[in-house]
Amino acid sequence: MDPKIMWLFAFVALYWSYSIYWGVKSAIISHTAVDYFIAGRQITVWVFVLAATATSFSGWTFIGHPALIYRDGFQYAYASFYAILIPFTGVILLKRQWMIGKRFGFVTPGEMLSHYYQSNTVRLLVIIIALVFSIPYLGLQLRASGFLFNILTDGALSVEVGMWLLSTVVLLYVMVGGLRAAAYVDALQVILLALGIIFIGSFTLYYTAGWEGFTKALATLTISDEIRTPQGYSHYIAIPATIHWVSDGSQSSSGIWTSSMIFTYTIALMGIQSAPAFSMWAFSNHDPRPFAPQQVWASSLGIGFILVIFTAIQGIGGHFLGADSVFNEQHPELVHNMMGAGLSGKDLMDVSSQSEMLVPLLIYLIGDHFPFMVGLLAVCAIAAMQSTASAYMSTASSILTRDLLKYFFLPNASHLQQRIVGRIFTVLVVVAALMVATHANDALVLIGGLAVAYGLQMWPALVGICWVPWFTREGIVAGLIVGLLAVTLTESIGVFFMPWGRWPLTIHSAGWGIVLNFIVTCAVSAMTQKNITYRHRLRIYSFLQQHDYLTPEKAKLKPFAWALVLFWFFFSIGPGSILGNDFFSNPNQPETWFFGIPSIWLWQIIFWILGVYMMWFLAYKMELATCAKKEFKALQDDIGDVKLTKN
Repeated sequence: MDPKIMWLFAFVALYWSYSIYWGVKSAIISHTAVDYFIAGRQITVWVFVLAATATSFSGWTFIGHPALIYRDGFQYAYASFYAILIPFTGVILLKRQWMIGKRFGFVTPGEMLSHYYQSNTVRLLVIIIALVFSIPYLGLQLRASGFLFNILTDGALSVEVGMWLLSTVVLLYVMVGGLRAAAYVDALQVILLALGIIFIGSFTLYYTAGWEGFTKALATLTISDEIRTPQGYSHYIAIPATIHWVSDGSQSSSGIWTSSMIFTYTIALMGIQSAPAFSMWAFSNHDPRPFAPQQVWASSLGIGFILVIFTAIQGIGGHFLGADSVFNEQHPELVHNMMGAGLSGKDLMDVSSQSEMLVPLLIYLIGDHFPFMVGLLAVCAIAAMQSTASAYMSTASSILTRDLLKYFFLPNASHLQQRIVGRIFTVLVVVAALMVATHANDALVLIGGLAVAYGLQMWPALVGICWVPWFTREGIVAGLIVGLLAVTLTESIGVFFMPWGRWPLTIHSAGWGIVLNFIVTCAVSAMTQKNITYRHRLRIYSFLQQHDYLTPEKAKLKPFAWALVLFWFFFSIGPGSILGNDFFSNPNQPETWFFGIPSIWLWQIIFWILGVYMMWFLAYKMELATCAKKEFKALQDDIGDVKLTKN
């Protein structure tokens, strides 16, 4: 047997053993429904820090992100700021959700939001969002793992066989152990994800003759690039415009990644931590202490550094390792053609979806020199994919059990019955995701893109419960429905119904959805204010104000905090990001580049550092992710039994 395949199965077996161990151990110590669904609210600090980071950054970070940097260059690499924007949602929303969940004993976001807004319609919408987020997102991750195995076994296992095989183990430990098992396995997975990206980026840099060889090849790539922005710069190192006035974002000749697209695309990824699954991650903690280190140090600093540096090297470096046949033919002296044979003369630029072969092929080819690295890096990639999958399996089944079956049909279900039903729903969710992954095939990426855009539509409801008691039940319901419709009609599916195509004006569907969502929420709330329901919401909001407040000295920093956030958003991913094209140097004159890198990359590095500072200031200085000022006790352990008037 090929040594690479032997090492592959050896490392996978070790990884599976660790996963099954935590599944069994978690099952043994889970005695109640709360134990199974949210780990008894006892997830430890560092387990949450690692697990929540793993859930935030999926296999897309490992495989898809460098592939798009390879295809589109640094204009897409602004998306690396999702290392800051995803936890930005957590900074704003997680701490106060935890306080409300702890106080009233909520287990799912459906219980919390339906109680706060006195609406079962909100509960049902949360269930829908949880499913349309979890199932396609799961399918995307699981199919990617099968695709990886297909390449690494040199076609011995088909994509479908690899997908179903790898899914079986993650299903087993999540079904048996619940969220606690997912958390402890995720803690290892995020370490593997980070190490894998660093290793592959380092190997890429090594095989491009080090930093000097890499920067020399990058300069040549940009000078010889035939695709130019309106300013005359290579599309690899410049944003083409602030906005494109086209009916379909994909029609841009110099690239889709305008400032408006960058802004709304990265905003869409904020939907990951506003999705129902992350509310349950918040509820699973004993206190808010893990929130700040996860948001600032693990995600913004750690993952941000890896993406801005090593993922960029992977993506751009693919051109210098033989993936780009045109560059290989024109400048063979700058190419270490280790990928050409694996591609059989193909060019990953020919078909956009082929670019996703970049990282799996790099892993496979690294194995020609170090066979054991195939197994290690394969496990890193699988861990990256399954880190997200496991959490969404667990939380989706929990929401179905608590908010659908228990609330509407079996209100007196015992803890044992809830655990059994939760396991059944876990199986059903995974089977549904696998069926979608098997039959959707090429459409799966588009469906997965819908998932995060749908998750972002939870923002008004969560902002309302955490910060704005003025939002009414009617406003939230109307806003959610309009937001979900707007996302759907400005995605690919909307092409069949509407004339404007996908992402009109190069604005991502999530951007259209969330703007219309907030507008409708505010407008309808203004027309539906009622004293009785407002007093009910205000009682919960008053609890937050009494236990979570700033001292007068820190309250004076609010204007600076607002200015810092607006400044960073405007210049990092907003209209001001286009200044990064040539702020530090002339993109057409590599001799002017600082440290041998174009202005756009240096701009991204600087604003990543400023983004880390912004997150630290909000989380620690403004106390948005620290423990509450006053301790409080839970009123009851399970408010999910409280019935509301159906509406």
